[in-house]
Amino acid sequence: MFETTLLQTFLAIERTGGFTAAAKDLGIRQSTVSGHVARLEQQTGRQLFRRGTQTVELTPDGVAMVRFAREILAAQGQAAAYFTDTGLAGHIRFGASEDIVATGLPDILLDFRTAFPAVDLELRVGLTGELRDEVRNNRLDLALVKRRPTEDVGDLVFRDDLVWAGRPDDRVVPGEPVRLVTYPGPSVTREAAIGALERAGLHYRITCVSASQQGIRAAVAAGLGVTVHAGAILPPGLVPLVGLPDPGPTEFTLVSRTGPPSVAMTELVQAIRVGADRIVAARPRVSH
Repeated sequence: MFETTLLQTFLAIERTGGFTAAAKDLGIRQSTVSGHVARLEQQTGRQLFRRGTQTVELTPDGVAMVRFAREILAAQGQAAAYFTDTGLAGHIRFGASEDIVATGLPDILLDFRTAFPAVDLELRVGLTGELRDEVRNNRLDLALVKRRPTEDVGDLVFRDDLVWAGRPDDRVVPGEPVRLVTYPGPSVTREAAIGALERAGLHYRITCVSASQQGIRAAVAAGLGVTVHAGAILPPGLVPLVGLPDPGPTEFTLVSRTGPPSVAMTELVQAIRVGADRIVAARPRVSH
């Protein structure tokens, strides 16, 4: 049996990218984080992390443990909710950016509703900027949204690389302005796309602006241009493209209203953290 605390610490390191960041995320000492990892590696009999002077990487056994740890914690939470019969109830106003809703998030929310049927879950889908404002103005309790790596807003869930995306037969033509399909501002992906092009000194034209992912997909499918999107959750029909400047990474975070969270909110946050790998789909092939 693997201890819950050890698995939570292990996943915090995987999520934040390091022992120091994990300690800050969990509110414990770095030495405690190291101790938890040592005990977990002793229990598994395997090395889970490869430590360098500046980096921490998962070993192949560590990659396997990520999936096991999330499944174990999810199962433990559901079992505890079932057998303790706490009668957890409440109302959560939850927001999610549109590109996340088309992934494994609905399955996470379904499992949450199954475990806590008395919790009323209200879902609001929108753009990151809009959802942040809703949380800030206390119209939402919690939202799963993107942020720039330079921002310190929300609690990190997972990181992803932004990619240029288009149709499988799209090609970048040197010397021609880049035709850009984008969300309206303010938008994390819009700013990343324009910033990358301007830093590279490339000309561009915004050929379509849409506030919905369906609109973005339709415009790209119609050949109006290319877009920037989180690489691990590309919608069907779009593939990563090469030949354009790197738009950089993005981070998916949970932002919450001011004040202490309800027990129901805490359980939902835990469910999303544990199920993060269900959100990240297989990365599509790169089109040359």
